[in-house]
Amino acid sequence: MAYSHYHMPGEMAKWMQGFKAKFKDDFFTGAVAHAFSGLSQAMANAKSTDPVKVAKAFEGLKYKSFSGEVEMRKADHQLQQPLYITRWQKADAKHAYSPENTGMTLVPVAEYPNYVSSTPTSCAMKRPS
Repeated sequence: MAYSHYHMPGEMAKWMQGFKAKFKDDFFTGAVAHAFSGLSQAMANAKSTDPVKVAKAFEGLKYKSFSGEVEMRKADHQLQQPLYITRWQKADAKHAYSPENTGMTLVPVAEYPNYVSSTPTSCAMKRPS
């Protein structure tokens, strides 16, 4: 279960290819892209880099990401995003990317959109005034 996988199309595929070419390593975390996209949008909306103002602007923020629209849940600041289930298998023509050059890969099996992957929260986060 993850928020991205090695065979995503579009922006993620370009980032992965560029990262591999430059650093000779796998770009394995889409969280970086989600974090910087949301953070930059929240700072722009807050017209500030003040952490309290940015955090408030982040609450309920919806923005486009490599996996579609994501939302920073207001109640607990947990990103609501699609999740993916993958299966470890030998790389093949359709799923050629092989992390760590193992000859194996993680093949996507299922995608769960935000409204399915989101779980209830009982968070009582205290906010600064």
